[in-house]
Amino acid sequence: MEENKTNVIFIMGVSGCGKSTIGHMLSEVLKIPFFDGDDFHPKKNVRKLSNGIPLTDDDRYNWLVFINKFAKEQLQKNSCVIVCSALKKAYRTILNTDIHSQAKWIHLVGSFEQISERLNKRENHFMPPSLLRSQFDILENPQEALEVNVSLSPTEIVDYILKEINNKSEFGLFGLGVMGKSLCRNLANNGFKISMFNRHVDGVEEDVAKNFKADYSELSQAKAYDDISAFVNSLQQPRRIMLMVNAGKTIDYVIEDLLPYLSENDIIIDGGNSNYKKTKERNEYLKTKGIHFIGTGVSGGEEGALKGPSIMPSGDKDAYDKVAPFLETIAAKDKNGLPCCTYVGPEGSGQFIKMVHNGVEYVEMQLLAEISTILEKFGQNPDQIANTLEAWKDTANSYLLEITIDIFRKKEGNDWLVNKILDKAGNKGTGNWTTIASAELGVPSTLIASALFSRYISFYKEERIQLNKNFDKVNTSEFNVTTQEVLEAYQLARIINHYQGFKLIAEASNKFEWNLNLSEIARIWTNGCIIRSTLMEELVEIFKQTANILTDSLLIKTINNYKSAGKKVVAQCVLNDISTSALSEAIQFLNGITTAYTSANIIQAQRDYFGAHTYQRLDDPSGKSHHTNWN
Repeated sequence: MEENKTNVIFIMGVSGCGKSTIGHMLSEVLKIPFFDGDDFHPKKNVRKLSNGIPLTDDDRYNWLVFINKFAKEQLQKNSCVIVCSALKKAYRTILNTDIHSQAKWIHLVGSFEQISERLNKRENHFMPPSLLRSQFDILENPQEALEVNVSLSPTEIVDYILKEINNKSEFGLFGLGVMGKSLCRNLANNGFKISMFNRHVDGVEEDVAKNFKADYSELSQAKAYDDISAFVNSLQQPRRIMLMVNAGKTIDYVIEDLLPYLSENDIIIDGGNSNYKKTKERNEYLKTKGIHFIGTGVSGGEEGALKGPSIMPSGDKDAYDKVAPFLETIAAKDKNGLPCCTYVGPEGSGQFIKMVHNGVEYVEMQLLAEISTILEKFGQNPDQIANTLEAWKDTANSYLLEITIDIFRKKEGNDWLVNKILDKAGNKGTGNWTTIASAELGVPSTLIASALFSRYISFYKEERIQLNKNFDKVNTSEFNVTTQEVLEAYQLARIINHYQGFKLIAEASNKFEWNLNLSEIARIWTNGCIIRSTLMEELVEIFKQTANILTDSLLIKTINNYKSAGKKVVAQCVLNDISTSALSEAIQFLNGITTAYTSANIIQAQRDYFGAHTYQRLDDPSGKSHHTNWN
C-alpha cells in the first residue's frame, strides 16, 4: 500500500466465493480494519434473502450508498478492507463515488459448479444456495478489478493480491521529455505510485528514467525503466499508460512496441499533440486488439504539467472513467475548485479541441506581438511597453499577457533580451492543422490562418531584408491613436478570435456528432492552459445560454463600443506601413459576418458564367437553381 495514502480494498464476487475469508486474511497481513458488507444489509433485505427472494436494485441502493459513506469515513482514519458482492457495474459506481482514486478492486472468480459446491457446505448464512444462479445471472465482470481464481488456496490468493498491490504501479508514463517529466512529478506529488519509461539509445539516451528519479525526492517510490517488457509488467491491470512522445509516426511505433506486452482492457493515453484524424484511426485499430485508446490534449507547458495542466481527454467513456482519478487529480483547478479536466467526447474530439486551442493561442500571441509593435511606434521602450500591458491586466488579463510583460522586462546586460531575439517564429504544426480543418469544415477561421501565415512570413528573413530596400516605407511621427484605443482594438480582436475558435469546435461537433459542451470546454480552459484569461471565464457562463457568443447582449455592447477604436487603430497602422494582420483581419471579419447582403452574388454569377454552376434568386423562395446564358 502507498505511503501516506489511505485506500479501501473492495473484495467482490458472488456469495460463496470466499470473500470474507480472503478479506480477513488480507486485513490481518496489512494490519488494517476488515468489514463485511453483508453486515450492513437492512433487516428487510435479510428477510427477503432468507425467504429465497432475490434483491432488486432498489433494495440494494441504500445499502450501497451506506457502504460508500462508511468507506469514506474510514478513509479519513486508515485504509481498510470491505467485502461486498458488487455484482453490477452500477453497484460499483455507487461504491466508488468520490473515492475512485482510493478504491482498489479484487474480483474472486470461479465457475458456478465450484461456487455452488462451496455454498452448499456453508452453514448459518442468511442467503440460501438456491439464489446463487440469480447472482451469476446479474454478474457484470469488472474491467477495473484484479481478477483472482478461487481454485487457488486462500494463502496463495492473499500472496498474489499483496504482490499486485505492493509491487505494481497504478500508472505508467512513457516518454520523459520536458512534459513527461513534469507529469511524472505531478503524479508522484499527488501520492500516485507510478512507473516511468524512457528509451535506451547507446551514447545518446542512457539511464534517463533512472537518473531522473535520482534527481527528485518525490520520485523515491517511482519505478524507472528503459526496458518495455519490465515497464509494462510493473503496472497493475488494467494497465494505464500515458504516452508523452512526439506526435506522428512515433506514436504508431510506440503502440506496436507496447502491444506484445499488453492485455485485454489495458488503456493507452496519447498525451501529445496528435492529429485528431489519426487518433480516430488508432482508436479503431486498438479496439480490434481489445485495447482502449484515449486521445488527450494537454496544455500548460512545463510549469502547467508540473503544477496542474488543462487536460482534454476523449475516446471510450468507460475507459476514461478508469483514468479519471489520475487525470482529474493532477489537473489545474478552476475558481470553484473543480478539475480543469473533463471527458470531452468520443473519437478524437479531445485532440481536436486541443488543436483549436493552439490555433486560438497562435492568434492571441500574434495580437500581443502586433500591439507591442504599435506601442513601439509610440516611442515606448520594452520597460514602458511592459508597464502599459501591466495597466491592462484589470480589464484584459490573460496568461499570455502576463508572460509578455515578463518578456519585455527581461534584460541581458544593459539591453533588453527581446531586442536580441531573431525575428523568425517557429511552429509545430497545430496551427496548420487548425487552418486545414477550418477549410475542410467550411468554417472561416480567418484569424488563425492570418496568425499562421504571419509566422510563415517571418521565416523569410533574408527575403524581407532584401524587399525592405526595394519599397518605400512611410516614416512619420504622426500616429493619431491613444493607448486606450489600442487596448480596445486588442479586446475587440480577442472576442472575434474566440468566436472563430469556438465556432470551429461547434461545427466539428455537429459534423461528427460529438455533442461537445462548449461551456465545459471553456471551463477547463480557465486555468492550467496557455489561453486562460478573464475573457475565457466570462465565456463559461455565456456558452450556457448560446453557442454563438456574438449573440450575447453584453458582448454585442462591448463590440459596438470598441469597433470605432479598432477601425481607427487598423487604419493608422495601414497609413504608417505597420503590419497588423490579425488586428486588421478581426475588423474585416467583423464587417463580413455582420453584412446582411454581400458581394458573393457577383462571385456566384461569375461561376455560372464560366462554369454553368447555377445560382439561386432572391425573388424565388423555392430555392430552385437557375442558369443564364450570359453572352
